[in-house]
Amino acid sequence: AAQDREYSEPILKQFEQDLARYSGTKHAVGLNSGTDALWLVFMALGIRPADEIITTANTFFATAEAIWIAGAKAVFVDCDPRTNTIDPGRIEAAITPRTRAIVPVHLYGLCADMKSIREIARKHDLFVIEDNAQGIDGHGPDWKQGQLSDAVCTSFIIQKNLGTFGDGGAVVTNREDVDRAVRKLRNHGSTVRSVHSMGYNSRLDDVHA
Repeated sequence: AAQDREYSEPILKQFEQDLARYSGTKHAVGLNSGTDALWLVFMALGIRPADEIITTANTFFATAEAIWIAGAKAVFVDCDPRTNTIDPGRIEAAITPRTRAIVPVHLYGLCADMKSIREIARKHDLFVIEDNAQGIDGHGPDWKQGQLSDAVCTSFIIQKNLGTFGDGGAVVTNREDVDRAVRKLRNHGSTVRSVHSMGYNSRLDDVHA
């Protein structure tokens, strides 16, 4: 029955399929901003108040703001002067028993050293969430964004590398649980029309898609 189908605008669904294919990931979820993309992923991964998330000091306010919206503490690490992205050599010194995740920020098409960051995350059992609002389609010599992380968050505001006429964002991920949770959270906690739990209004609408 129609009411049992997952709620999704047809153009948005097509855009999500195209974005996932372009990104080389299994899933893409369109959202109303890159900021929402970050904090909805944090919620999907179970980030809680008093948790700590490590990120770079060289980023836009929204990266830290999303951490605070999720109730966590932002812990800042200085950048690598070669790339102006987070310096992996400084991350481990910032890790505490409360650290849950690392958020590298890719800037101007230059990517953070994801291989080093992934190894640190494995060693300390941490999530990795890439903020690529300023670096969509950036990649390393033998890896793409999304391959070495739990999720990638991007922005489509008009000033960004890939922009729409207004605001928008997305999450791309290979994790089924993250895709499922973010998709539900963005739509008032609903995956079936007129059946809701706790969620928010954060869909990317058809016009922007």
